Amino acid sequence: MSGVVVLISGRGSNLRALVEAGLPVRAVLSNQVQAAGLTYAREKGIATGAIDHRDFASRAAFDEALAAAIEACSPELVVLAGFMRVLSSGFVARFRARLLNIHPSLLPAFTGLHTHARALAAGVKIHGATVHWVDEILDHGPILIQAAVPVLPGDDEAALAARVLVQEHRIYPLAVRWMLDGQIEQHGECLRHRLGLAQYLWAGVPGSTQ
Repeated sequence: MSGVVVLISGRGSNLRALVEAGLPVRAVLSNQVQAAGLTYAREKGIATGAIDHRDFASRAAFDEALAAAIEACSPELVVLAGFMRVLSSGFVARFRARLLNIHPSLLPAFTGLHTHARALAAGVKIHGATVHWVDEILDHGPILIQAAVPVLPGDDEAALAARVLVQEHRIYPLAVRWMLDGQIEQHGECLRHRLGLAQYLWAGVPGSTQ
């Protein structure tokens, strides 16, 4: 099997964006048996699998089972889409250069959880999302593309999260398509689009262009 394997833990909104963009999602795997995204994938005729991390005595054992399920699909790309597990360095090494993640902040700012609340607490004026190549450090690795949104007066966490999510759904399919089409070159710790396209997309920021 070629194409993409998507890893999820919940509703799978970015999974939906990938499928609706016509990308070749061949299988969806989750560490949560009841993940809503699995139901969506089945409705779309996409192969699914659930590997509950609570069934394993160690992180390494879970990662081994997950890796085996992925390799059974022989994907070109493994895409993390709201997959709420920290992957071991061994897992990352196994799928190096084939493993993408999307994070709801403008990395390197606000790694980890609760990014929108932390952005509001910090008083930033610009927030956003990042698609990056996964390495052994949490929410790190070469960046493929980022989208920025303004933080508006009166924003709460839900409002800001919703604005960022729109951009996640915009940039993740684009980045996955670039990878599948061989448009990304690696230069040391940096990635570059072969056509020299801009790495940043701006959404509603005064003075910017789409």
